[in-house]
Amino acid sequence: MTRTIYFDHAATTPMHPAALEAYLDAARSGPLNPSSVHAFGRAARKILTGARDRIAAFLGCHPHELVFTGGGTESDNAALLGAALAQRERGRTGIVTTAVEHAAVLETCRRLQEEGFRVTFLPADEHGVVRVADAEAAIDERTAVVSVMTVNNETGARQPVEEIGAVARSRGALMHTDAVQALGCEDIRLADWPVDLASFSSHKIGGPPGVGLLYVREGTPFRPFLRGGSQERGRRAGTENVPAVAAFARALELAAAEREERTRQAGRVRDALLAGFAAELPPGSWTVNGHPEKRAPHILNVSFPGVSAQTMVMSLDLEGVAVSAGAACSAGSLRPSHVLASMGLPEERVRSAVRFSFGLGNTTEEAAKVAKLVATILARLS
Repeated sequence: MTRTIYFDHAATTPMHPAALEAYLDAARSGPLNPSSVHAFGRAARKILTGARDRIAAFLGCHPHELVFTGGGTESDNAALLGAALAQRERGRTGIVTTAVEHAAVLETCRRLQEEGFRVTFLPADEHGVVRVADAEAAIDERTAVVSVMTVNNETGARQPVEEIGAVARSRGALMHTDAVQALGCEDIRLADWPVDLASFSSHKIGGPPGVGLLYVREGTPFRPFLRGGSQERGRRAGTENVPAVAAFARALELAAAEREERTRQAGRVRDALLAGFAAELPPGSWTVNGHPEKRAPHILNVSFPGVSAQTMVMSLDLEGVAVSAGAACSAGSLRPSHVLASMGLPEERVRSAVRFSFGLGNTTEEAAKVAKLVATILARLS
């Protein structure tokens, strides 16, 4: 069987062996409910506390500011709903976000809109980057929450979170960022960031799926999204997934220690794929979507006009190459990418866009092979 080339790390990453071992070590240690007062509960609480302390050290914040969740989507939902409802009690009913956010943010903002909040969706430029001036014009004294992702999950574009966060802070609004794609590729120091809430996910950095993290800065007005227990200091009800949290902490420990080399290697693979396209593909048959400089190194979005994204994805899959037509959450849909559409790109370019994303184990040799395969597919379909 042909070895699969996995170029879909922005969707999910293979679980790191060390993270898997951490998961198994915790799972084998006995019944794990940190809320129990007996010896088993104390042992579970020790694992949970240790993981929280280590993650806080890596993210540059206090351990008590971290809330474990069921994933990035829950973290986004909890951040927006929890902050917006708390701010409404203070007379603030405006939400400012961007048109290029993950669906977890957009759909939650639409729900808040149905509940009477005034939502402003900031446009992005042709490179997928939001203009700070647009944010300055939209954020006012009635704004409750501003939500701007750090790194776009489809194009890799880096948003001006720091600048917009400073504006939000100056006007009394809470700032949230979906930092799921930034984790592992940026040196995140939450205490120094002008954000009040930030969302993260384990399975983007070699940890297990089904566990995420929400940062809630000390003193931030917040109402719990899930109710039914006093776990996570009353901010997220439900028994914590202790083995998954232990594995998340181990994966983050490795990602932090290896961040510079991992990002350099991802950049090398990206550059090799671009060089391969330039050498193998006819001029005009492909174009890159996203910002040429303000971007994360592990995501590359390319359009192949004349060939639908679904056709290219399936054709590469038959050749043993895993890529994506956009966000994995909408991979089963034939709808074009809302991110690329909001950038004002031509419909043909939107419908033919493929996302290549890189991570541990990927090589420049794989990139060269994929470029040749894409050339073969385009020649066959033309």
